[in-house]
Amino acid sequence: MEYRRLGKSGLKISALSFGSWVTFGAQMDVDKALESMTAAYDAGCNFFDNAEIYARGQSEIIMGQALKKSGWRRDSYIVSSKVLWGSVPDAKPTQKGLSRKHVVEACHQALERLQTDYLDLYFCHRPDPETPMEEVVWTMSNLIQQGKVLYWGTSEWSAQQLMEAHSVARQYHLIPPTMEQPQYHMFHRHTIEVEYARLYETIGLGTTIWSPLASGMLTGKYNDGVPDDSRMNLKGYEWLRKMFEGEEWQQRLDIVRQLTKVADNLGTTMAKMAIAWCLKNRNVSTVITGASRPEQVRENMAALEVIPLLTDDVMSRIEELLANKPQGMAFQ
Repeated sequence: MEYRRLGKSGLKISALSFGSWVTFGAQMDVDKALESMTAAYDAGCNFFDNAEIYARGQSEIIMGQALKKSGWRRDSYIVSSKVLWGSVPDAKPTQKGLSRKHVVEACHQALERLQTDYLDLYFCHRPDPETPMEEVVWTMSNLIQQGKVLYWGTSEWSAQQLMEAHSVARQYHLIPPTMEQPQYHMFHRHTIEVEYARLYETIGLGTTIWSPLASGMLTGKYNDGVPDDSRMNLKGYEWLRKMFEGEEWQQRLDIVRQLTKVADNLGTTMAKMAIAWCLKNRNVSTVITGASRPEQVRENMAALEVIPLLTDDVMSRIEELLANKPQGMAFQ
């Protein structure tokens, strides 16, 4: 396993990490979750990602029980939660958002569900336009000072919002966000490669990217249609299937079919090549992977072996097929 600094912090995070979105609660119970987490941990993964909204808190409960059964030392892994939408259906106004009340109470609830004394990483899951930035930064700083959180960050915030948070932190001598969790994959590049380009140096932004396989499209498993065991067929994920219908879906599938040939020529899989492609970007601190079986975890963790195969010529061929390289920043 390769370990990278989380932004300018001293925290060493595994380049490949494991997330519970979709699978925990919907597809995996505690024992199955522990099997997959153990496969990741044994491969050197030290970051396990979660959120209050995942399976309405059930995901954190399952992960907490799995971690307790694992017997792993608490100082050997990193665990996260995210706050915004709440963990209960039809959340009341005080049960969601980034108000001091909800952020603090959601933190306590996550600690209870995960059966831990502190969160290593705590993310604002999306911006909250109804909560002043000063309130958000003060609240997160207080949680860190109380020892309940070690690092706080954001998810899908704009560069402007991140700079505003840092400005508030400087003004009031508070703790700024350390990391951002944006979507990043071969078809979704602008935020990581252009919008945040200056932030890696100016504020030392770390990134814990999600959806490296574009919700499964970049595994190649949709090349010949939607398999029966696809998450698109899970109850509650109808939105995902709808998102992939239409002309753009077909255009991207055509590209994936060509990319799959590149992976075949390298002697690897489309999934491992797509994950390795993300890791080629040195501004990516960690790639959050997901899986419903230990075998999938082991395949994902093997993506590190593909990085040396992505030579300049191979990367050029991939760029040629994608034809979507943003203007403004190249890989570092």
